[in-house]
Amino acid sequence: MAVQFGSPKIVKELSFKKEAKDKLINGIDKLAEAVASTLGASGRTVVLEDDFGNPHVTKDGVTVANYINLEDPVENLGVTMLKQASRNTASKAGDGTTTSTVLAQSIIKNYFKLDGEKYSFRDIKNGMDKFVKLAVKNLNKKALPVDDKRLNQVSVISCNNDTELGNFIAEAFRSAGDNGVVTMETSPTNETYIETVDGTHIKSVSKSIHFYTNKEKEVSELEKPLVFLCASEISNIRRIQTILEFAIKSNRSLLLIAPCDQQIVSALAMNHVKGNIKCNVIDPPSFGLKRKDILDDIALLTGATVIDENLGDSLDNITPEALGSASKAIIDTDGTTLAIDEVPEAVAERVAYLQEQLDNEDHIVMRPHLENRLALLNGGVSIVYVGGDTEVEVSEKKDRVDDAIHAVRAAKKEGILPGGGAALCYIASLSKLTGANEGEDVGIRIIRNALHSPFVRILKNAGLVPSEYEVEGWGYGVDVIDGKVKDMRRAGIIDPLLVTKSALLNASSVATTILSTDCVISNVRDYESDR
Repeated sequence: MAVQFGSPKIVKELSFKKEAKDKLINGIDKLAEAVASTLGASGRTVVLEDDFGNPHVTKDGVTVANYINLEDPVENLGVTMLKQASRNTASKAGDGTTTSTVLAQSIIKNYFKLDGEKYSFRDIKNGMDKFVKLAVKNLNKKALPVDDKRLNQVSVISCNNDTELGNFIAEAFRSAGDNGVVTMETSPTNETYIETVDGTHIKSVSKSIHFYTNKEKEVSELEKPLVFLCASEISNIRRIQTILEFAIKSNRSLLLIAPCDQQIVSALAMNHVKGNIKCNVIDPPSFGLKRKDILDDIALLTGATVIDENLGDSLDNITPEALGSASKAIIDTDGTTLAIDEVPEAVAERVAYLQEQLDNEDHIVMRPHLENRLALLNGGVSIVYVGGDTEVEVSEKKDRVDDAIHAVRAAKKEGILPGGGAALCYIASLSKLTGANEGEDVGIRIIRNALHSPFVRILKNAGLVPSEYEVEGWGYGVDVIDGKVKDMRRAGIIDPLLVTKSALLNASSVATTILSTDCVISNVRDYESDR
């Protein structure tokens, strides 16, 4: 049924009830089958064709998902919704997108398998939410902190059991130090190696997605950027025209760390997209006096001058001398990393001063602030340069390195669990939770059954038969390399807690949204006009 809304150029197609839901689920099944084939140590690679007909070989679930667009508009909406769940998992934990996809598909399948439509959806959702909440609580309790040995194990597993590459990444994290960050670049040679430089990490992200230089990975990279620091609100782009013109004339990229009006952000993003200037805008971290302290620390590292109109500075009178610089800036969903060629001697003096302040400070607010400032000034940046003999090899390897960097980061943040789907299987069998009514009981069973799906898919991808394995006890699972039941932690098969629980939470969220859908309104495609 086609209905015209608003502009006569945009005609909408309405799909209702079973037709709408079936098409959404068809789209999800198509995406899930492609993505799920990559799961686990024996997961398969997928060959993708880019817009120019070039092959891209990958085992990265989110990369596979991003390539999929279906002709049917309603099916494609199902694909888009599942992509969003994957992106949310990647944004939160950096990995686990394939697990999230497999769980979401299984939740939907179990809903129909258990005749979920016979019950109140509100009751079913309540039951699902209760079990997810309990599962996350139990996972949090079971997680172990990551030590030096486990750092290597997490990295190797995320690199698809490539020991050499996994050890490279673990070493990169050790070289960067506790306060450092790890990034990735294409190697200028066919060799893979690590380089550690001075630098820092700021918890501020891009003000616009249009600044991304890699939209697939949601990353913006600036080579040898000029750095502009401002504590005052910038409401008119003319006030920073001098530094914009200087950056363009100098053929340098520009990173603005300043509170900017949205119109300025939009104008800069438009010019960035058009290629007039390569730039990015991020907010200064923190607020009030804490913001001033952090801006002063960034200024010390980069050689910039902080512009603050509250202290008598004027944006109208700024000159290029106020600009600092970095050897590289990488802005992603986790924050902004600045690599610094040479750290000024004054940084060591400030670190000593802040350490003395911290030693004598017992205020509950000031201690974390001083610790954050020390971390900012003490950090290192390890760059993993990924090499290979062909572009296809380098591209595939970079996908694995990217997964491993995020997995190690997640493991350091919240700890680790037994891998291979074992943790979710155990949690599914652990609880005897019951609902307030039949509908809630069905919701609980839906999630409980779905928790086995990553384990089952990992075994199937390895050519093993899941029904032939009976795994009991916390930490035990199947090593698909030799097909034996093992203590996964002792075998070094582990997953980050943050990845596992983020995958479950996002899968449950997107599945309940799709299952509660009764109507889909999509754009009518006029394919004839494109020919």
